[in-house]
Amino acid sequence: MIQTVIFDMDGVIVDTEPVHHYAYNQHFKQLNIDVSPEMYASFTGSSTKNTYTIIKAHFGLEESIETLVRAKRDFFNAAFDNKEDLFLLDGVEHLIKDLHSNGMQLVLASSSANETIERIFNRFNLHQYFTFKVSGEDFPKSKPHPAIFLKAAELAQTAVEHCIVIEDSTNGIQAAKSAGIYCIGYDSFHSKMQDYAKADKVITHFNELSFEKIRMISV
Repeated sequence: MIQTVIFDMDGVIVDTEPVHHYAYNQHFKQLNIDVSPEMYASFTGSSTKNTYTIIKAHFGLEESIETLVRAKRDFFNAAFDNKEDLFLLDGVEHLIKDLHSNGMQLVLASSSANETIERIFNRFNLHQYFTFKVSGEDFPKSKPHPAIFLKAAELAQTAVEHCIVIEDSTNGIQAAKSAGIYCIGYDSFHSKMQDYAKADKVITHFNELSFEKIRMISV
């Protein structure tokens, strides 16, 4: 029986991808580098630090990883604070409340920085529902490496066979499966160039899920 639901954040709880895309592209222009759509799509689900580790090596940038990450994060924070049309994804708040009110433990496992997670959780008043929040910036390797999901299960004190992960990215789904955790792939119209083949179940709207349906998932 499922005891803990581990949520990704970007593209699952809130669609911050346009804000990230804007921030990255403003920074790419500043750096005078041309990142192709295919290369950018491959970063989905990865931490900013790991993304810039690849970009720095690929383009031979002189700036430190820390400097690159901070510059992108400043672009993101400014855009996020000024973006009024940013909402929770359709149906996810109802699902979160349904799970929480029925005693299901919820844990966040996001590749975003702790700073970004706090910004979003404060804006949408989500702290009350989640027992733990795990950031990808705290791990040397980001998704598709399974470390973040293994840590989430460990903090929840729940065996992986009693957890599920809700993810929207190829890297996130691979990370969940590598951790030995049942994965629900969320394929929304926001998703771009992602592969859901390895997900155990694929949904296109959160009204396909509920506490009762999740609780009875057989892993």
